[in-house]
Amino acid sequence: MNIEVLKHLIDYGVIALLIFMSFISVWFFIERVIFYKKLDVNIYKNKKALEIALTRHLTIIGTIASNSVYIGLLGTVLAIMLTFMTMSGTNIEAEKIMSSLALALKATAVGLVVAIVSMIFYNILSRYAEVLESKYEIKEI
Repeated sequence: MNIEVLKHLIDYGVIALLIFMSFISVWFFIERVIFYKKLDVNIYKNKKALEIALTRHLTIIGTIASNSVYIGLLGTVLAIMLTFMTMSGTNIEAEKIMSSLALALKATAVGLVVAIVSMIFYNILSRYAEVLESKYEIKEI
């Protein structure tokens, strides 16, 4: 397989995976915000049932936040490895090397953006869930 094709597959595959992960994170964030806004804590008979309902999908957002950086880093490492393979096979100009390395770093940048946004979503939703649990406990007393 041609190294350039492989390089494009790695670059675009990792970026596509990260964009998909960010879409999932945004989707669940919106779903949870709508759920929390409509939630009536009085309909739950016990605290555990409320806790289960409140924390649904938070694990997915947290997992995306913690792993998107690593996926971006993996894309960068693979792209840099391919750049070095290209350098070893031919006489390549420094300009092309630098542009290949700069393009390889975009996967890490996208991974960081996805991680930061997902972590913000996770923290907002976790706090919202804590507040709703506290409202339930106040009602219980």
